[in-house]
Amino acid sequence: MTDDAGDDRHRFSEGAGFDDPYDEFDLDPPALDVDPGTVDPVDSRAIADMLDERQIGSEEVDAEEVLDVGLNYMQINRFEQATEAFERAARFTDDDRLAQEAWTNKGVAHAELEEWDEAIGAYREALNVVEKTEIETSEDETSNTRSASEHAATAESNLAFALWEYGETTQALEHAERAVERDPRFAEGWYNRAFFLQERGLSEEALRCIDNAIRLGMRSSEVLAEKSRILEDLGEYDEAERVADEAEQRREEAEQRLIDEQQRAQLDE
Repeated sequence: MTDDAGDDRHRFSEGAGFDDPYDEFDLDPPALDVDPGTVDPVDSRAIADMLDERQIGSEEVDAEEVLDVGLNYMQINRFEQATEAFERAARFTDDDRLAQEAWTNKGVAHAELEEWDEAIGAYREALNVVEKTEIETSEDETSNTRSASEHAATAESNLAFALWEYGETTQALEHAERAVERDPRFAEGWYNRAFFLQERGLSEEALRCIDNAIRLGMRSSEVLAEKSRILEDLGEYDEAERVADEAEQRREEAEQRLIDEQQRAQLDE
């Protein structure tokens, strides 16, 4: 590590965002075809055995199916097995978009294990796919060829987070900047960039970035709390207090929604 990452004073957006993640990198996997008469649906070990059979059983690798296996492993918190499935999917596919998704998800799995060096490597592989596709793509090529670079902003933002956790704060800021350069409407990217700038004492620029994130739809209690911190550092105490009050109100509303959902679930049982 080369830089001091500082204290963790807020929830960092890891690319998936808080409210409206990109669908293509949603880690909710497809349902497993499990017979509840033969397999306890809460027995993650039994499900993992079934996943192993799906991954190893066929002589010809179906990269998309292997990707689904990795996503199922993520759901049952078998992150190490997920990394292996994602890498296999990435290496056995000729589809650049699927390869980018597999490498990105491999990075997410390593991040869950706090294996930051491996996460960084996986995110860089995803971006290598993007760069190769951008070089090879011409105006005459199909949208499928272009699609591998559609979510490069997510990979850049995930890489920024991993670099930050690894202590490479300068590189983290660079990749946070690239995320919003690739997709100026990527709200999580603006939020993450605001965080890095604020940590470096660049509060005015951080305020501009977090306002962009809010305009693009990120108005959760975490984002508002971060904006309040920035405003306070700028000496705008009245506005900081107002935003902090709104953040607290949104947090309480979210907690109440959770309580209401739990009560409805209990009544439905």
